[in-house]
Amino acid sequence: MISNQILQNTIDGLKGITRIDLCIIDTEGKVLAATFQDADSYVAAALAFVESPADSQVFLGCQFFKVFDEHQLEYILLANGDSDDVYMVGKIASFQIQNLLVAYKERFDKDNFVKNLLLDNLLLVDIYNRAKKLHIEAAQRVVFVIEVSGKKDGVVMETVKNLFASSTVDFITEVDEKSVILVKDVREIPTEAGLANLAEVIVDNLQTEAMVKVRVGYGNRVEMLQDIARSYQEARMALEVGSIFYVEANTISYANLGIGRLIYQIPISLCEMFLQEVFGEKIPEMFDEETTITINKFFENNLNISETARQLYVHRNTLVYRLERIEKALGLDIRTFEDAMLFKIALMVISNMNYQKGAREKEKEEKE
Repeated sequence: MISNQILQNTIDGLKGITRIDLCIIDTEGKVLAATFQDADSYVAAALAFVESPADSQVFLGCQFFKVFDEHQLEYILLANGDSDDVYMVGKIASFQIQNLLVAYKERFDKDNFVKNLLLDNLLLVDIYNRAKKLHIEAAQRVVFVIEVSGKKDGVVMETVKNLFASSTVDFITEVDEKSVILVKDVREIPTEAGLANLAEVIVDNLQTEAMVKVRVGYGNRVEMLQDIARSYQEARMALEVGSIFYVEANTISYANLGIGRLIYQIPISLCEMFLQEVFGEKIPEMFDEETTITINKFFENNLNISETARQLYVHRNTLVYRLERIEKALGLDIRTFEDAMLFKIALMVISNMNYQKGAREKEKEEKE
């Protein structure tokens, strides 16, 4: 569980303080770390010591110690020498490695617990029993899902960990190959603006330090541990809805999905029925660039013809002509509020249908 490098660093530090050579061998006779050259010559003696009922003994001029992980023998530690000082140093080293085992196991158990919380794999009674054992307290939390564009590597995880290294109540984990998940204690972030700012900080740091493009979706605040799964699902939904309706946004909050949340949950059959009511048989699939820019700019300016014409650098009459051409093609006069609202919703429904159909085709291809 503990990496060989961590073990090596530990005994190197102890040797630097005590000037006594140390060696760690696993129960199969593999030398994991050593501060002297001929450690392999002690392997046979270490394997014999494994079968011994003693927890420590002197052999071949060395002190041998057993290091246990909850009554399971994990390592054999050698301290080079047989004096009382060497025995004391060996006991200290054994105690240090024992504590490392406990710490690493607890960290592993916490990560496993958080993953199961996110995926809603635990019964309520198990959640609180395990949380008590792992010293995880109830707190107000929000789940942030950091979705990586392209291939994810270890740099992304390390960068996120470094951002929140000082916190002992936040959890950072992974449940798939495309994203990193932050379960954040937000008791000191009382406003929604603070959450939005935190999401922006994550995006900016990953773009500048890890050199990757990411999108961050986050759910609502939850107070209870069992509700973390809900915040996680909300964060994932925020990312999915954002990829359909808010493509330019790098951060998406579930609380601010607006009408996109409603449209996303409408069945395809009802979407098709709605579009037929709006457009008849002539459902638009794609507009030319000029028409798309005109429509978007007109909506941005709240249906103000004069301001839209100014920003498009065209005469007012030219813009009116374009809008009349759109009305003729679609049967909707988007200069009126009612038709503009209907058209805007219809465009969002079309985007949702295209996304859902693409997702189904992709899923079908993966199965084949």
